[in-house]
Amino acid sequence: MKYRLLPETGQKVSEVGFGVWTLSTGWWGEYTEKQALEFLHRARDLGINFFDTADVYGDGYGELLLGKAFGDASEEVVIATKVGYDFSGTSRGRGQRELPQDFSEGFLRKAVDDSLRRLRRETIDNLQLHNIRMEHVEDDALWALLEALRQEGKIRSYGIALGPAIGWLYEGITALRLRRPSVVQHIYNLLEPFPGRPLMDAAPDQNPRFLVRVPHSSGLLEGKYTAETTFPKGDHRNHRPTHWLPNGLKKVEQLRFLEEPGRTLGQAALQWILCEPRILSCLPNIYTMEQLEEFAAAPEAPSLSRVELDRIEQLIAGNFGIEEPPEAYKGTMISAASA
Repeated sequence: MKYRLLPETGQKVSEVGFGVWTLSTGWWGEYTEKQALEFLHRARDLGINFFDTADVYGDGYGELLLGKAFGDASEEVVIATKVGYDFSGTSRGRGQRELPQDFSEGFLRKAVDDSLRRLRRETIDNLQLHNIRMEHVEDDALWALLEALRQEGKIRSYGIALGPAIGWLYEGITALRLRRPSVVQHIYNLLEPFPGRPLMDAAPDQNPRFLVRVPHSSGLLEGKYTAETTFPKGDHRNHRPTHWLPNGLKKVEQLRFLEEPGRTLGQAALQWILCEPRILSCLPNIYTMEQLEEFAAAPEAPSLSRVELDRIEQLIAGNFGIEEPPEAYKGTMISAASA
């Protein structure tokens, strides 16, 4: 495993991290507590020391898992969590309906204290505002509160997590220019490079601050899906648009040249992301032990060559020769309208 420096903390973060939402939300399968803890401990054994969660994941369950797994290892394990959603007394079921947000001082202070209790920690390494809108980016009092929490020792650093069709391109760019958060989490992968690149280009410096989630485009870039692939009821991938799988499969076939002895397509997808020095860590969706072993080994797999990187850029520039339907860009357009 290789490591990068988390801004403003001096902490070293593994290039491959672990997003705990796969273990705690039920959107990627069901896991017993024993199974979830086995995943987390095995990840640590493989050199992963960075774990990302949110208070809303399983209504606190993701944080409770990390507290049980690493509550006594606060110096060895770096944990990021997110706040901003009110999940008390409100259920969205197993779908993707958004919960009410609350970024008031009273609510956020209680949310941070609750997260600290569940994580069994005195300090949160990185606190992210979960799916902020432009009004939150422009709220001076909100950012003053984050700085106060840092001064009080409740958090070491803070940042934002951006959500498609919620708070996205312009929200992220404005936050980078106006607030300079130490961490920005967003989607970015070989099949979905936008708006990740404009976001990174808006950064005020070259420091590694970007956390990349969904680096395999919800599993497509692992190279194992087929036209017959289906997902269980309640699975997160069922919320992808209908063109996502067939068009994605056509693109993946054009990336097969990245597979070679000692390097899988899934590892190459992570290496491509980590070629960008402004990226702090990538958070693959891990829901099998086989994936965990494969992805943790990605930094040590044979590196992508300049020829391979140039070929990738040519494919991306031409969208792999595939014309996407208009709904492919709805997330970006919604965000643009909100700005």
